[in-house]
Amino acid sequence: MTATARRMFELLEPICLVTFFADECNAELAALGHRTYWDGYFASRAAPLGRVPAEVVHAAFYNFAEGEVARHIPSAWETIPPEASVAARERGSAASVRRILGAELANSAELVRAADLITKAATSAPTDGRVMFAAMRTRPVPSDPVARLWHSATMLREHRGDGHIAALVSARIGGGEAHLLSALDMGIHPPESFGRVHHLPKKRLAAIMNGLRERGLVDAEGRFTDAGRELKQHIESLTDELAAAPYEALSAAELDELLAALEPITAKLVAAGSR
Repeated sequence: MTATARRMFELLEPICLVTFFADECNAELAALGHRTYWDGYFASRAAPLGRVPAEVVHAAFYNFAEGEVARHIPSAWETIPPEASVAARERGSAASVRRILGAELANSAELVRAADLITKAATSAPTDGRVMFAAMRTRPVPSDPVARLWHSATMLREHRGDGHIAALVSARIGGGEAHLLSALDMGIHPPESFGRVHHLPKKRLAAIMNGLRERGLVDAEGRFTDAGRELKQHIESLTDELAAAPYEALSAAELDELLAALEPITAKLVAAGSR
């Protein structure tokens, strides 16, 4: 099932990325009154958790630097209820998927079937130890097939993310370290130039890199050692393993049907850069 989990990640991720890359979600959140992209991001993604403090969101999201969440939570909820933000996120994301796919594919029987099977997988997985996934499970599943496709794909994204955090914690890799290791894995050098971390104070980035060197994960030039590459692969393999449970609810025939239905949907989203 680990190979299935990896393939499903590859097929579902472009569906989820419209939330972050396409215009409709940002427009919906801005219309509510969110002043910046990050206000809308934190307010809408964290909304299923309820009105929790910034410390809780920081722990659940895991990969943001200290203080970044607190710049947006709970202030982003003071005048805009969390429920309104998460509804806007879903509304805008579904609109993006529908626009990119076009009427023929968005209204196809294959998309309806894909949405139903993804929902079956997402709602069959246990929530134990899965904070963000459990929070998303409290949201009603939309009746509209395109919205249901996005919603259930996003549930599975959060399920996988919770497992990825567990893998990182077990390897004693913090959020900042995870970004730098991912940058190296993508061939970005120096890894401190990666877009997710380049804005952080140079002193903080240097401390993270020094810690990775002390553990023998990167060398003096800031590149992977064999041990570092091996650890990164271990984390990814464990993430796949921990992401497999939802797909055990589907029969072999249903999995084949789901993969066949998703491939043209994903191909169109990839071609558009999910925007």
